[in-house]
Amino acid sequence: MTLAPTPTPFDPDRYRFAAAHYEQGRVPYAPALIRRVAEVTGIGSRHRVLDLGCGPAPLARGFAPLVREVVAIDPSPEMLAAARALAGQAANIRFLSGSSYDLDPTLGPFRLAVMGRSFHWMDRVDTLRRLDRMIEPGGAVVLFHDSAPAIPANAWRKVWRDIRERYEPNHGPHDRDPDWIRHEAILLESPFPRLESFGVIDRRTVDVETLVQRALSMGSTSPSHLGGKMGAMVAELRAALADVREEVVETSALVAWRPDFR
Repeated sequence: MTLAPTPTPFDPDRYRFAAAHYEQGRVPYAPALIRRVAEVTGIGSRHRVLDLGCGPAPLARGFAPLVREVVAIDPSPEMLAAARALAGQAANIRFLSGSSYDLDPTLGPFRLAVMGRSFHWMDRVDTLRRLDRMIEPGGAVVLFHDSAPAIPANAWRKVWRDIRERYEPNHGPHDRDPDWIRHEAILLESPFPRLESFGVIDRRTVDVETLVQRALSMGSTSPSHLGGKMGAMVAELRAALADVREEVVETSALVAWRPDFR
């Protein structure tokens, strides 16, 4: 079976006005999850990691102490500026302007290519073909994600989601799309078909201002997409979620190896 999903149109400015809200609003990946991925993939001080669609580079910062070099790529100048500021004195992170369409063996080789909430915006089949020429034997592609278990501590999330949906001028590439092909299906038909998933579930403190920033960090409810509606959405979020104090989140990693590994 050959899958040929329709790629989402490339838009380098999609997160231009969301960059300022991303670091404060988005769920951080659990350090224990990054350590687990490092353990199972065997990365160490001689290896290089590619962070593709890095945003403000939380993954690059997480992996940098463990490896020789991290190359972090993003098409947004605003995201790269935020990433450089947050990386501070991390000398082994190299930031490059570009996208999955710029992947080339001259950048490699890499032990890992990691992506945090970015793979769904790419031409996924093309990206994996390009990575096939860059990931060394024994290496892997790792997709990071976060989700929220449907438990009482997360009951407020429906209110947050419902408010956002009323203001969304459009949705992400797979939101409520019955024809969306899951990442697992794409990976199973790729050069990286050996799949294993890992997750860490944490109880974390959160407040309404973080949830406002989270909404504004989303591509579909960023300030540029909301325009004059932004103030109304922010006011509604603050009124409805003022009492929120905690959330339970799962940060997860889907590791995809070459078939001859392990």
